[in-house]
This record gives sequence, structure tokens and C-alpha cells, in this order.
Amino acid sequence: MADNPDDRPPGKVIGALLIRQGLITPADFAAAIARVGRTGGSLMAALEEMGIADEAALVKLFAQHYGVQTLDIETIEPPDEEVLRLLPREYCERHRVLPIARIGKALVVAFADPGNVVLSDEIGAITHLKVEVVVASARAIKATCQRCYAALEKTDLRTTLEADVRELDEGDTALKEGEEVDARALEESAAAAPVVRIVSALITDAIVRGVSDIHIERYEKDCRVRFRIDGVLQEVMALPPSQSSAIVSRIKVLSRLNIAERRMPQDGRMKYTLKSGRECDFRVSIVPFQFGEKVVMRLLDKATLQTDMTLLGFDPDQLAKFQYAIHQPHGIVLVTGPTGSGKTTTLYSALSELNKVTDNILTAEDPIEFVMRGINQLEMDAAIGRDFAGTLRAFLRQDPDIIMVGEIRDFETAEIAVKASLTGHVVLSTLHTNDAPSTISRLKDMGVELFLLADALNMIIAQRLVRCTCVNCRRPQVYDKAACLAAGMTETEYAAATTMRGSGCTHCNGSGLKGRVALYEVLPITDTLRQVIVDGGSAADLKRAGIAEGMQTLRRAGLKKFGEGVTTLEEVLRITRAD
Repeated sequence: MADNPDDRPPGKVIGALLIRQGLITPADFAAAIARVGRTGGSLMAALEEMGIADEAALVKLFAQHYGVQTLDIETIEPPDEEVLRLLPREYCERHRVLPIARIGKALVVAFADPGNVVLSDEIGAITHLKVEVVVASARAIKATCQRCYAALEKTDLRTTLEADVRELDEGDTALKEGEEVDARALEESAAAAPVVRIVSALITDAIVRGVSDIHIERYEKDCRVRFRIDGVLQEVMALPPSQSSAIVSRIKVLSRLNIAERRMPQDGRMKYTLKSGRECDFRVSIVPFQFGEKVVMRLLDKATLQTDMTLLGFDPDQLAKFQYAIHQPHGIVLVTGPTGSGKTTTLYSALSELNKVTDNILTAEDPIEFVMRGINQLEMDAAIGRDFAGTLRAFLRQDPDIIMVGEIRDFETAEIAVKASLTGHVVLSTLHTNDAPSTISRLKDMGVELFLLADALNMIIAQRLVRCTCVNCRRPQVYDKAACLAAGMTETEYAAATTMRGSGCTHCNGSGLKGRVALYEVLPITDTLRQVIVDGGSAADLKRAGIAEGMQTLRRAGLKKFGEGVTTLEEVLRITRAD
């Protein structure tokens, strides 16, 4: 965790500059340092609170010294809700920072201490955005934090929708089970003002909170809404069960689905635009269950897509090996793991790095999750027979340099991918296996010859997503030594670890966990590994050879993150298997 400005002594350089400019005396500086040591706070905050130096003059001098712009945050428009939610209130007040605006992949943040590079780096790691520093007075940041976050905390979803839910529950638009479907009546109920407001509020809240999936599900006596946040479903509110059909109909309208079809599953897509102008895509699945249709909406927000592979969770050594593998002139790089483990993000980060005007990049995806400029993307469509194997075969006649196949599911796709890599193409794809070494067994079971695999493969990566300790409420925590050693830590690692645990706060909904980071098991296919593959070695043989060559298993990667305070031991044990 970044050093709190409260915990480190102010720099002598800035102090000398303040004295030289005549803003303070040496005695003032000594008094300010003493105050920081006693009560905490930044140097600027101490000088302001003691009334030693003029606020405006301090801000100007800090800006000039650190080469950043000043910002009068008390006179500008308040930051958007989605920007404020990037950092919790307590964190901002403690560190004297305030998120101001999001511009593409950059986040403008006001600092009272613009020289705190460690804090800037931590905010970048928390938000997965590049931090652009501006300077404002400590007093102004504190006052603006209190005002903006107080307003934000009043916008709780249940409170916001209470009147609309009550109005909807008292309405007469319910469609009874077994009743003949009247398309016009459904359209009218879907267009009712309370329905429109409820659906809009649900979608907006999900986007702002960084939700990956929205679940709306009807049961016998109730209808509940759940959000999947950091991989875990959380109930957020209940809706009138009699009105679930109107809610579902509204989503069907937005997704351009058949509003009258309630017997068969339907899949669609929709685009939603926030007031700030930010656009998000949703993949919508509607399936009829016993008591009514269930909706699952997968959020595909390009603004949150992390294509900077340095921020995904790779260790420096793993990252260097991954970059080397994808930049080879030909060969296959496979990313393995279960659904929802972040494989697509890893592949998109690779494509982003490889995306150059000199290369022809083609992708076969099911579905296309994010549109990337400069890359030719094709979505699979089983209804017309467009599958991975046939598409991959067609790609080879399109003069490709780099091919990405969403998933290798069968022998035909695997065979064509291997042949493509052996004829001078880079092929990226995914597979469902438990770890990197077992990928060879999976491909062998599909029918791919081992000698071809040994020649074609450049690298196999296995990955999982693990929840992070909440940066707002985490504190040092000594874990039971026996439990840590049983999990796989060494005595030396346990002694050197800086372990953390979140106590629970509003930012993390009391869980102590907020956000996720990837754990990687990176297996470069070296000459030694190629020989093991050709000899028909088992997954265990490949694992032993990989570890001898420097591979870090998923469990080891998790324990390393645990030792750094990034996650908890419980999360590592939940996500990874023992070696």
C-alpha cells in the first residue's frame, strides 16, 4: 500500500523552496514538520491549517515546482458519479486527493501533495487508469470531498427507485401466468414511465459500480435483482413479482428482441449511453424458467477494458516472457482457464500490443466483446454454419499475419490452428483446462499429433482472477503461520510477508475485498519442454519440467500476491489448487 502522506516526512527540497520564496520561515517549517509528525496530514495541509502561508501562493508554488497545473476545484462542475465511485470517500479524505474527470484511459486527480509519486502509482493501480495530477489546496479538496460524496451517498438504488417500485406495484399491468400474450399490451407496459425509470436506473447503477452481470430473476413470490461484482453475486433490490414481465419486456425492447416470445430462449445486444456520454454495450440472455423469464445482462464496457498488459497482474519476469512469445514470427500462444477468468482481456491486451499498420490481424470470436480499431473481427453464427474451423480456414486465404480464435473446441479447429502456425502465422486462442501443463493432454485427446504441437506452441498461460483487499479499509494482518505454511509458503516467505485484511467498509460493501487481479501461470515452450511433449510426457512431467525452467504455478502466484498484501489467504485457497 502506498505511503500515507501522513506517515512520511515532508521533503526538505520543497521546504527550502518555501523559505527561499519568503512564504514561511525556518521556524514555521520546523513547526509544520512537527505537526505532521504529531497529527498527520500533508505539508500543505499543515501550513494551511496553522495559518502560516497563503493558500493560493502555496498552490501556485507547488504547481511550479512539480510541473503540474493548478485547479480551483470549488468553482468547477462536480465530478460525475462514475468518476467519484472510482475512489472511496475515506481514501480521498485521508490522502487529500479527489478524482475530477475521466478522459479516455486517463484519470485527472487533484492532489494536495503532487509530489507523492507512490500515491499516484497506487491510484493508477486501483483504477487501472493513467493518473494525470493537478494540484489544489488541501482545504478545498477536503471541502469538495465532503460535498460531492455526501450527495453521492444519497443516491442509493433502493431509495432512488422506491417511488417507482411502489407505483409499479400498485399498477394494473401485470400479465398473469398462462394469459394470452398481447404484444401491444406488453409494449405499453414496457413503455410505462416507472418501468423505463427502473430499468434505466438499474443499468446506470450497474455501469457506475463496475458490475460485470445483471441478473433479474422471477420466483414464485418475489422477483430479485442481483449484481455480479468482482466475480460474486450480490442481491441489490427486490421488484414487484407481478410486474416482472413489464421489466423483461422493456429490456427486450432495448435489445430488439421479440417482445411476445416467452417460451423460447432469446439472445440479443443493446447499447446504453450515460448522461456523461459514455457508451456501454450489453449482451442480453433471456431464458424462460418455471415462474417466469430470467434476464442476464453481461456488461461489455470498453472504457473498463484493460489493454495495458503491465497492469493485468503479470510479474515482471512473466510479462517479459509473454511479450517475447507474442512477438515471435509464428507459433501458437494459448490462454487457458474457466469462464470468467479474464482470458479475453489477456488476449485483447496482446492484440492491442500487436496492432500495427504493418500487420493484418483477423479474429474469430463468439461473440465479439469489444470492437478494436485496425483489427478485422468476425462473430461466429451457428445459425448459418459460421464456426471457428470454417472461419479459420477462410482466414488463411486473407493474407493474415496474426489470427485470434476465440476458443479451440474441437480437433478440426485445433488442426487448422497448428497448421496456420507452422506456415508462418501467429495464432492466439483460448482453451478450458485447469492449468498450463494439462493443456497438452487436452489437445492430444482432441487428436492433435504431439510432434506437431511441440513445433507449433510458443507458450501456454493459465490464469485465474482473485479478489483484492480493499484499499480503503485494509490493515496489516498477521495470519496463522501453520495455515500459511500448509498453503505452500516457505518459512522465509512467511517471515518477509506484508499481509493485509480489509475490515469492511461502505466502499467494499463490508466484505473487505474490492476489485480483482489476475494470477498467471506462464509456461514458455522451451526446447526441454518440446522434448517432453514429443516423448509423450504426462501433465505432471510437463509441470515438473516447467517449474525447473522457472514456471510459477497458480498457487505460487497467488501466495506471492498474498505476501504482498494484494489479496487474502482465503482467496488464494478458494481460487487455486495445491501444487
